[in-house]
Amino acid sequence: MRYRRVLMNHRSSQSVRYTRVGWVCVAFGFWLQLISGNLIDKSSSLLNRHSVTKRSFYDLQCKGVYDKSIFARLDQICEDCYNLFREPSIYSLCRDDCFSTKYFGGCCETLLCEDVAEIQDMIKQLNGGRLV
Repeated sequence: MRYRRVLMNHRSSQSVRYTRVGWVCVAFGFWLQLISGNLIDKSSSLLNRHSVTKRSFYDLQCKGVYDKSIFARLDQICEDCYNLFREPSIYSLCRDDCFSTKYFGGCCETLLCEDVAEIQDMIKQLNGGRLV
């Protein structure tokens, strides 16, 4: 009987010790996840942030005058469209041919863009006076 009690006390103290070690490991793991998660989120948000640089202007085959604010506004329409549908190809299809595809028009329609004439003028400026 005494041996059982000693064995039970030993087991319960071991159990408490393992529980403490377990909680310490869980807390440490959570802390690591939190720190590394924040670093990953920061770096991935920088990598995933869509570029509105002059290079992307030329990559889209825009032939007109580069205007960062106009380019950013049209790019934002495509980004909003992507955020609505969560289909990765939507973003690139919307931007193709310097925002002159039917996908861009569909995105404007879906997002209920009110200033369509102004948007068309912006596209003309980026495309060098032509609206495809």
